[in-house]
Amino acid sequence: RTIYLGGVPAGTTFRQILDQSKFGVVESVRILAEKNCAFVSFLDESTAIAMMQATSFQPFRLNNQDVKVRFGKSIPVPLNILTAVQNGASRNVYLGNLDPSQTADEIREALREFGEVEHFNLVESRHIAFAHFTNIASAIKCVDELPRVPGWSDRRVSFGKDRCAYNPKPSMDMSMDPSAMITAAMMAGYGAAADPSQTTTNRTVYISNIHPEATVTDLCNAVRGGAVYQIRYIPDKRIAFVSFLDPMAAMAFHQLATFSGVAVKSRRLRVGWGHPSAVPPPVAQAVQQGASRNIYIGSLDESMTAEKLRADFSQFGDIELVNILPEKNCGFVNFTSIRSAMKAHSGIKESNPEYGQCRINFGRDRCAQPPR
Repeated sequence: RTIYLGGVPAGTTFRQILDQSKFGVVESVRILAEKNCAFVSFLDESTAIAMMQATSFQPFRLNNQDVKVRFGKSIPVPLNILTAVQNGASRNVYLGNLDPSQTADEIREALREFGEVEHFNLVESRHIAFAHFTNIASAIKCVDELPRVPGWSDRRVSFGKDRCAYNPKPSMDMSMDPSAMITAAMMAGYGAAADPSQTTTNRTVYISNIHPEATVTDLCNAVRGGAVYQIRYIPDKRIAFVSFLDPMAAMAFHQLATFSGVAVKSRRLRVGWGHPSAVPPPVAQAVQQGASRNIYIGSLDESMTAEKLRADFSQFGDIELVNILPEKNCGFVNFTSIRSAMKAHSGIKESNPEYGQCRINFGRDRCAQPPR
């Protein structure tokens, strides 16, 4: 349920982080300035998964810098926090019946002893305010103790809605009837737009129950029915997100895995729906001109090896498979995302003179082959 943010720029605030973390109720947020990292802990794992998947499409940026997004180590939500949440607690403290003469600075000073406030909003015309603490525990302490502070006994102090709260549309509940899942997918608007950059319908399949020894290559070998925009595999969680270019292809694969079954290393995969997202316009435009995850390298030197290709092309992104066909003097580098392949297509000759005489083009994504 915890997201790790690495490479956080100096001076980043809690508010900047949470402004981009609106996927569900946040239990706490921490910044470790000396290590340039931060941790956002949600109340449940599904919310963290939704954030991970969403950042695959839209990079998490702070102060104009890309930030690494990974799952972090987490502990169960403390029982007292869970109990309080069930009774309406959140990070947001509502303050009502405020004295018109009180300023925002005076109110924030009164709240300071309970913890750090990352977002504060005073509505002077209504004599109310909302204060979002960096964790639920501080908010609970504030609601419990502030009314006993002199000058606050006649004020209203209670909980408000967390500004990060969001109920994800996709369902990852594998107990759901498969036909109901497909019906929901159809109602979500599959095929509503031909241009993948102009639709946020669900094109991402969430995969779980992956064999611990399976690799991202094994997963790509099992995925069929449509070109893949990107695949994100999280081995320690044994889950993956496969984002197709065409939402209809995503639905077809989901149906195949649900009714007929898709296995990797003799273990049947479980499938659900990821977070709805659109393919970025630059990628969609490149796809219309032939871009894919697969880079073709022609006129290769006979001494070229798969290991060297992987080493030379890995600077552009994660690679899931490298093939060389010696008899044809060519090779293929399959990335986990089209975005990485686009970078390689435009940058390999500039970054490595050895490929100056090679033909660089896009190849066919093997995931686009019909189901077996």
